[in-house]
Amino acid sequence: MTKELIQEFSQLHAEPEWLASLRQKAFDKIDQLDLPVIERVKFHRWNLGDGRISDSEPLTSVPDFTSLGDNLKFIQMGTQTVLEQLPADLAEQGVVFTDFHTALEEIPELVEKHFMSAIKYDEDKLAAYHTAYFNSGAVLYVPDNVEIDQPIEGIFYQDSESDVPFNKHILIIAGKHSKVNYLERLETYGEGAVPATANITVEVIAQAGAQIKFSAIDRLGQNVTAYISRRGKLDNDAMIDWAIGVMNEGNVVADFDSDLYGKGSHADMKVVALSSGKQVQGIDTRVTNYGCNSIGNILQHGVILEKGTLTFNGIGHIIKGAKGADAQQESRVLMLSDQARSDANPILLIDENDVTAGHAASIGQVDPEDMYYLMSRGLDKATAERLVVRGFLGSVIVEIPVKEVRDEMIENIDIILAKR
Repeated sequence: MTKELIQEFSQLHAEPEWLASLRQKAFDKIDQLDLPVIERVKFHRWNLGDGRISDSEPLTSVPDFTSLGDNLKFIQMGTQTVLEQLPADLAEQGVVFTDFHTALEEIPELVEKHFMSAIKYDEDKLAAYHTAYFNSGAVLYVPDNVEIDQPIEGIFYQDSESDVPFNKHILIIAGKHSKVNYLERLETYGEGAVPATANITVEVIAQAGAQIKFSAIDRLGQNVTAYISRRGKLDNDAMIDWAIGVMNEGNVVADFDSDLYGKGSHADMKVVALSSGKQVQGIDTRVTNYGCNSIGNILQHGVILEKGTLTFNGIGHIIKGAKGADAQQESRVLMLSDQARSDANPILLIDENDVTAGHAASIGQVDPEDMYYLMSRGLDKATAERLVVRGFLGSVIVEIPVKEVRDEMIENIDIILAKR
């Protein structure tokens, strides 16, 4: 880990002085900061980064894009951009969806203003590491008053045959009173078994009156140890509707946060997760109400198979002065094995009196009455169990905006259950 390597990377990619300098400051902070706090998850000895910053090797193969439909797309394989698909009419309205370094040339002032504004570079050790060592990413910018009806997809493949760190920064900027429907996929491609690390940060900037539907499916492979941070920053009357499917095969810690700075801002965070094998997944989902009459809802449903471990931490924090704020959360876990381990940990931090807040949490196994009812209708046990799991996770799956992706998520659930 040397500052010289980071400086060389900045020079190679012609990064502006402000970014090159920020990388250097972040590097200096790494050893001074603590890891983020993910309650009840022991990840401190995981390899979440080995101090390398580099580009991927030239591609020898790419996924079959014809199976992904005709939605607007941006696709990266490792650090290499392999497809940009943005119609001319959106480009004429000022919409930008491109790789991070190209965005530095096309909309430099916006990137400088919003980069690491939702997440501070010195917030914790992994944020500082990310700022210093991220090697690729994308920027989506939707100008004021522009409404995009069809879903926009950002697809980011990790090459299973490469050990190049999967360190990405994805920045979404929704202008005032704009509207966008965004789908993100983080996925391992190929049959390789090379150990790799991932440090992924997604910043979603919702300016006044913006409406964002943010859907994501995370399917990183079993040889990838990952830290995934998604953070929303909401201005007055802005809205982010999150729907995230956490279906990785390796060890993962994730931080999904919404900061409701604006009056009347609103965040709905819906998360489903599957853990299987011996993997460990720890998911922090937090909503912080700063603005008056802001609303934050958290809904987390998880399923655990075999010897998997899944921890949900739901954190609702209402800051002093956020009068009329509302913070609600629900975390529920379904265990399909006696050897599975789980925690559903609700946390409410209330610093204001004139507010509404509540939480619910449960951990249990499949209801025998549900199974009896389904099997009495002629279904075998495996099919009945699969339907129960689908129903349990359905509250988030139905929010995915692209039908093909919804079907793919259901198919992925069925494949995981079939391996039991």
